[in-house]
Formats: sequence, structure tokens, C-alpha cells
Amino acid sequence: MKCRELAEFLMDYVSGELPEENRAHFEFHLSRCRNCHEYLAQYESTVKAGRIACGELSDELPADIPEDLVKAVLAARKL
Repeated sequence: MKCRELAEFLMDYVSGELPEENRAHFEFHLSRCRNCHEYLAQYESTVKAGRIACGELSDELPADIPEDLVKAVLAARKL
């Protein structure tokens, strides 16, 4: 699996819907590619922040959410 392919499967991986065979390739690539590992962590934080912004989780923000991201989401909600 290449980095571009990993990005195509990201949503299914995070939601737990990626088939087992693809998941194994995905996780192997993650174990070897620091950039994709970091990309996944950022993606998961963004999804979590989006859920918080839309009221799907509690109002408390996790400590690892970048302040700039929070401000951008709040500004977008005002539009």
C-alpha cells in the first residue's frame, strides 16, 4: 500500500468498516510510514473536533486539539 492509497481508505479505517485484508495492509503501512501515522492522528483529531463542534459529543474539548482549528470551526459555524 502506498501513501495515496492509505488516504483513500482512511474514513473506512477510522469508522471500523475497512475489510480485514485491507486493514492488515493499512496497518502494516502505518507501522512503516511515520507521515501516514501522523496524518491518521490528525485526521482522528479533526473528526473528533467536528463531532464536538456539531454537538455530537460533550462540550469539553480534548487538550490536543490545536487552538487554530477550534477557532476556524467556530468561525465557520457563525457563517
